[in-house]
Amino acid sequence: MSLSLADVEHVAALARLGLTDAEKESLREQLSTILEHIAVLNRLDTSEIPPTAQVIALDNVMRDDAVWPSLSQEEVLRNAPGQRDGFIEVRAVLGGSDAEAEA
Repeated sequence: MSLSLADVEHVAALARLGLTDAEKESLREQLSTILEHIAVLNRLDTSEIPPTAQVIALDNVMRDDAVWPSLSQEEVLRNAPGQRDGFIEVRAVLGGSDAEAEA
């Protein structure tokens, strides 16, 4: 299957890519080759292969739940970069300013 330059330009426009004429031609050849390989794979009979088939066996690795003592609130807050009223205080990650975080 061979792609046309119009096909490459359409895909480039969808991906918002600005391509030179040389890049378009190079991609046309590369994508056409990829589609030829996929066409070969499409000719294979996969009716007997389940859609969830794995090449290697998967084994779940399980361990018993173990109860461990946790840190106290004081120990956690001692390691925190900042604290207020018994909670960890951090700067705003999305938007806002440091002045808003201090208010």
